[in-house]
Amino acid sequence: MAEFTMPSLGADMDEGTLTEWLVRSGDHVHRGDPVAVVETAKSTIEVECFDTGIVMELLVEPGTTVPVGTPLALIGSSGRARPTRHAPTKAEPSGPPAPEPSREPPSSPPGSVPAPVPSAARLPGHTEAGPLARHLAERSGVDLGGLHGSGPGGRVTRADVEHAAAARPGTAPPRARATPFARRLAAELGVDLATVTGTGRHSAIRSSDVRRAVPGPPPAPHAPAGPEASSATRRSEDRTAVMRQAIAGLMSRANRDIPHYYLSTTVDMAAASDWLREHNRRSPVGERLLPAALLLKAAALGAREVPDLNGFWTEDHFTAADGIHLGVAVSLRGGGLVAPTLHHADTLPLPQLMKTLKEMVNRARTGRLRGSEVSGAGITVTNLGDQGVESVFGVIHPSQVALVGFGRVVDRPWAVDGLLGVRPVVTATLSADHRATDGAVGARYLAVVARLLQTPEHL
Repeated sequence: MAEFTMPSLGADMDEGTLTEWLVRSGDHVHRGDPVAVVETAKSTIEVECFDTGIVMELLVEPGTTVPVGTPLALIGSSGRARPTRHAPTKAEPSGPPAPEPSREPPSSPPGSVPAPVPSAARLPGHTEAGPLARHLAERSGVDLGGLHGSGPGGRVTRADVEHAAAARPGTAPPRARATPFARRLAAELGVDLATVTGTGRHSAIRSSDVRRAVPGPPPAPHAPAGPEASSATRRSEDRTAVMRQAIAGLMSRANRDIPHYYLSTTVDMAAASDWLREHNRRSPVGERLLPAALLLKAAALGAREVPDLNGFWTEDHFTAADGIHLGVAVSLRGGGLVAPTLHHADTLPLPQLMKTLKEMVNRARTGRLRGSEVSGAGITVTNLGDQGVESVFGVIHPSQVALVGFGRVVDRPWAVDGLLGVRPVVTATLSADHRATDGAVGARYLAVVARLLQTPEHL
């Protein structure tokens, strides 16, 4: 039996709030499947399972805030038999089965052999069901004793009670299957769940389905807001304030504990611009690239050539990362910042890197990042060129030892072979931890990045 625990989704995370389950008791899950949605101070994240098996029990109710490492669910082996009671097999010794104190029927005369309990049977007055299912059954007028549970060991689940309630004569149509968080969100946004198509397990409606179903365009900035809109705005502002506090705490610690040094260089982007223009001319729309793809790939390959900048400073020594995993700084529409991870960025072909980047940024801005996308980065890249900034000197994200910055590609006077002309150039910067490296290592890294950007055919 494995425990699915509240994961650590960043160096600044001490606790998280379980907002919704994406699975139910009895579901089969595989390693890497999203099973829960967790809200941290900075983002809402889909958390993947680290084991393959059967969800035996959900231990934490949605809406609960727990520390990192708290067990959230129990995952049983997929080959493990569900707990049932049956008569002795041939491999078992003959004789009466051992009595179970909690389920023992009324005492029999001495010397008599108790009859085995059938596998799906339940003794009168007792049914295996959790408190949530019992509460729902009582409220719906459903007799638990007549239900055959679909959960582990015949346990009655909430879905069993809902189906039984819907099947009773004269009852209202069954409610749409939705996670608790999706129901709360639908009520806040005025979405009728009966009109929403669920994309979760067993077609359950998730919060992302509700957000996509919000009717009509967003209100104009000058439009008067009703009580619901005002409440939603306040909640958004509260989340942004919490995120700002988390960022402030982490960056204050970084400035206090990390002895930064800063370097910059200006890179001629003429060859990269010509190569990019020709590539996009020959490529389908879906495979066209933005300059950001070239910058990220150069940063990743540079980290592979200069590995001293790709890793972590912990317990007074440097530990190299297990691959080239780039943290990519993404600004959120409501304010704030997250840095999801682009795994193995040095091995991704440019079209695949561009596609993965677009999907990751979209998930970051819609609150649908996955747990694997917010951990493991060994070096972070921030690109503020689309904001008009020409250079950026960032603060290192603990416990990393370096952060790379790129500004806007601008036309500047530039001398080539003794002749002055106008060329597109970009400023690349490096913020690095002086405990792990020095300026010579940082200069070597920036030189590699410049060389790669001037030979884009090698990216």
